[in-house]
Amino acid sequence: MSIKPKIAIFASGYGSNFEAIARATLCGEIDAEVALLVCDKPSARVVEVAKELGVESFVFSARDFSSKAEYEAHIVEQLVAAEAELVCLAGYMRIVGDTLLKAYTGRIINLHPSLLPSFKGAHAIKDALEYGVKVFGATIHYVDESLDGGQIIAQQAIAYEGDDLDELSQMIHAVEHRLYIETIKKLLKPEK
Repeated sequence: MSIKPKIAIFASGYGSNFEAIARATLCGEIDAEVALLVCDKPSARVVEVAKELGVESFVFSARDFSSKAEYEAHIVEQLVAAEAELVCLAGYMRIVGDTLLKAYTGRIINLHPSLLPSFKGAHAIKDALEYGVKVFGATIHYVDESLDGGQIIAQQAIAYEGDDLDELSQMIHAVEHRLYIETIKKLLKPEK
């Protein structure tokens, strides 16, 4: 019996991408196990979703620690204990610091709701819509010390001519779910 690779997912909010990835592992679409949810918002919906899906959680509040390095050291301990091989950021609204980057160099990926390098930051969909672009999308990239600037792994574009932020956000989330699942599958596939 082969041991499945283990994934840790970081999220801060609703958790739709967490749920999509976790369900894809549970049904066998991704040949891996979501071993840990890391969440920095104790009241986030994603914590309840993890509980419903039987995924262990490490939930923390940054203000309970004296520094980013301190809480990231605790996160690294949790990742090591969970034997996480790949870290997937899915709506995690904190910038990853040196402690985590050094421990998981080349093994942290992020999902961003724009076609990077355009529209970096926390309000990418709104910023792109206000700018007037007609092609939107999602990007998955490796995380490095720059904001939304690591090497791009995958992108998918969608055309949108409207002006409804909620409608556009839903369209992009649908793209994100599929793109993240496909990318994780490729990254975890052993080299032949």
